Amino acid sequence: MTLENATFENAAALARPELILIVSALALLVWGAFQSRATAAFTIAAMAALVAAAIASAVGPTGRAFSGGLIVDSGAVFSKVVIYLASALAVPLGERWFARRGMARFEYPVLVMLAALGMGMMVSAGDLITLYIAIELHSLALYILAAFQRDDEKSSEAGLKYFVLGALSSGILLYGASLIYGFAGSTRFEAIAAAMTNGAGVGALFGLIFVICGIAFKVSAAPFHMWTPDVYEGAPTPVVGFFAGAPKLAAMVLLARILTQSFGGAVHQWQQVLIVMALLSVGVGAFAGLAQSNLKRLWAYSSIASIGYALVGLAAGGPVGIQSMLVYMVLYVVDVTGFFACLAALSRGGKPMETMADFAGLARERPALCLAMTVFSLSALGLPPMSGLWGKYYVFKAAAGAGLVWVAVAALVGSVVAAYYYLKLIKVMWLDPSPGATDKPPAEAVAITYATAIFAFPVVLIALRFLDPIAQTAATALALR
Repeated sequence: MTLENATFENAAALARPELILIVSALALLVWGAFQSRATAAFTIAAMAALVAAAIASAVGPTGRAFSGGLIVDSGAVFSKVVIYLASALAVPLGERWFARRGMARFEYPVLVMLAALGMGMMVSAGDLITLYIAIELHSLALYILAAFQRDDEKSSEAGLKYFVLGALSSGILLYGASLIYGFAGSTRFEAIAAAMTNGAGVGALFGLIFVICGIAFKVSAAPFHMWTPDVYEGAPTPVVGFFAGAPKLAAMVLLARILTQSFGGAVHQWQQVLIVMALLSVGVGAFAGLAQSNLKRLWAYSSIASIGYALVGLAAGGPVGIQSMLVYMVLYVVDVTGFFACLAALSRGGKPMETMADFAGLARERPALCLAMTVFSLSALGLPPMSGLWGKYYVFKAAAGAGLVWVAVAALVGSVVAAYYYLKLIKVMWLDPSPGATDKPPAEAVAITYATAIFAFPVVLIALRFLDPIAQTAATALALR
């Protein structure tokens, strides 16, 4: 059902997922303030609110509200369902991880919900003001989550670096938005597109480039990736699993919306910027990852390369390019969530297993978790028939269809280079001797690990039959001007 009338009732219906999260977050904040600690009921309530928001998005109406500032179309619905479900998985994974270390605090589920709220607003943004508010809402929550282990030096450093560089990127984005407003005379995407009918001028293009750079920081695209390895290494493992997945999907969808719905007539200009960032990201992720021994830093560079592949699809333009990006990002979110869930599940003598050497002989100690980690590594590599292969297939096919064969080939070369560190991890797990027995893994982390690994193969082969048409519908909506 599509709602067009600008009434309060229609606006409330379109914003129902966001209202669920706002009310639930405030209620949980009051609840937590009185009990001062997170309980099982508290965690379940937070998960229920996120799942309820996902259901409300899936079954709710579509349309526009708040003078076009909020857009609820198939693209927004598709993204919100994935974002809210991924956030729901992050709640028990992180809450139990902190509880085992005596650091359980009720603020964690609330911050995850507020970050999810900001991400939901990002994918529904219809003007530059909503765009900025949504980005800041989700970013502020992530800054705090990165430094959630406040007594840990690395975690505090990660939060500070993330905050300082995030503030810089927000300033760049806001400056770009002000330039676009100055040359277009409006903050609404529709009005900006109308002002750019005969092509974007130099001033507006400068503004767009600044906005792209600001969003590129949020997705860790090179050359705006400098915060990623340090923050990934220092932040708590479940937190890294959270902000390595859903926030990047939200930022990529936001980027797709503003590029196609506001600057669709300038596709040849912004396409060049995306191609440069995509190839830089793939190159940095592939070659810098070769020198890493810490798996959190290694997967930071892997995520930089993954964003490069998603940008290759987006650079292709049109519904096909956006569809390839959406499919790739959904499969990426599943894989990265599973990888960090597996990392959170493993420890030796109470010490987290985070380096390549720590995983030596894992096949003898925890064969099922070793198999799951192997699946995630092969999927990130793009080896058939894992989910990562299909994600890369979509983006390379879209690039080739748009005449960007050389871009696809260059990205494929980067994937071949990155194969070294994925295969090295597999070799260490299966062939090297074990340094000692591992601790019993926690149930919630094991459950998430197994579920995501099974999705990566073989469930993905069935899921793609449903994901493909849904992503196509979502991409069509995002590409409309």
